[in-house]
Amino acid sequence: MYIYNVTIKIDIDIEQEWLTWMQEEHLKEVVATGMFDSYSFLELIEPTEEGSKTFIAQYFTDSIDRYEAYIEAFAPMLRQKGMDKFGDRFIAFRTILKKHI
Repeated sequence: MYIYNVTIKIDIDIEQEWLTWMQEEHLKEVVATGMFDSYSFLELIEPTEEGSKTFIAQYFTDSIDRYEAYIEAFAPMLRQKGMDKFGDRFIAFRTILKKHI
């Protein structure tokens, strides 16, 4: 099992609009590429930083090849959609994890 982990820090001013977009569009759009089987969406409780909130989207796949295909074929376009909508009001940090147990 591989987990594509995306940690996103957003300006508090866009929280509701961004959450709606994530839950109604973006998360489903990533899974609809066929490169991931499911996702989890989490809110970081601690530590906190005034004026922002942090969320984590995790996408699950059984193959590193599927992850790599996503990064090559789909990620640039889907990332650009977020940039077009929210500009510099968020920052994302991406990692790939491998589950052993």
